[in-house]
Amino acid sequence: MLHAIIMAGGSGTRFWPKSRRHRPKQLLTLTGERSLIQQTFDRIGPLASADCVRIVTGADQVAAIAAQLPEIPSGNLIAEPAPRDTAACVALAAMCVAHDDPEGVMVVMPADHVIRPESAFVRTIEAALKVIDKEPEALVTFGIRPTRPETGYGYIEHAEELDRHGEVPVYRVAQFREKPNRETAEQFLATGRFSWNSGIFVWKASTILAELARHRPSLFEAMQPIRDALGTPRYDEVLKAVFPTLEKVPIDKAVMERSAHVRMLEVLFDWNDVGDWRALADLEPGEEKGNVVQGAVKIADCADSIIVNEDGKLIAALGLEGVVVVVSGGVTLVAKKDKLDSLKALVESLGTSGHGDVL
Repeated sequence: MLHAIIMAGGSGTRFWPKSRRHRPKQLLTLTGERSLIQQTFDRIGPLASADCVRIVTGADQVAAIAAQLPEIPSGNLIAEPAPRDTAACVALAAMCVAHDDPEGVMVVMPADHVIRPESAFVRTIEAALKVIDKEPEALVTFGIRPTRPETGYGYIEHAEELDRHGEVPVYRVAQFREKPNRETAEQFLATGRFSWNSGIFVWKASTILAELARHRPSLFEAMQPIRDALGTPRYDEVLKAVFPTLEKVPIDKAVMERSAHVRMLEVLFDWNDVGDWRALADLEPGEEKGNVVQGAVKIADCADSIIVNEDGKLIAALGLEGVVVVVSGGVTLVAKKDKLDSLKALVESLGTSGHGDVL
């Protein structure tokens, strides 16, 4: 049976001030009428019922997610007592799946990506399931064919093509690479062998647990008290005691970079990780000068700018170029688009300068 795991633990500071501690990025409606996490839930719907969807998130976000997704059983909302990165997140979810369904297959995906069209996503998952049927020990990851020398993503270099399921090629993975500088990213594109790392995975729960035991035994062993407590009255107490002590490491570094069983599918769909406000220009139809506006906004002689107004009072903008203006919850952000990489640091500094109430 297929079990969907939605990773929803991020804070989304890069979408401040619309995103806040009580309303992280995955809960925002940035495009369309559904929030990012609702879109992720909808996307997996043709393949997994709500009973087979688990969401791993921070304890302080459980109530808000439950309100947005009432279809999901409350027991399927897995509350992390503390953020410990994706290896611990994946291991906890895999232990829960294996406890209920020892032969269960997992699709693991972030809560805050935009994927279009959804039918292509479904076909790609179906291709991944065929890989698992043929190679039960496989760890399948999705690679995105790059369209530009992006320095904000990790990359996957593929080796030879091993198989093909319909339109979807299956490759052996040569290596994972961290976020490169511009020159290295251009070299990656020139080879034709590199894909963006989407952070979407398909594998059997038993397989990823075995690979964790092999490649990160310290983390696997540290989590055994949690596994032993599953289904008992002690579970919540043990989880709260053990989970915050776990090693903080990404699943790529813990397992994917080390395993000999990684397979990459080059995907059929358009993908956007919605990294910061600049993503709206890709997701929303802009006018001829590349502007994106939302809410009560009037612009004149502006270009390549994003203006979002959630607070009702009119914003009139004249002569802006390459600028982001966001008004939300009584707070205003004004930034050059090419400076948005520094927004996270700015937001973090607010907490130490007497402005913690706007975080």
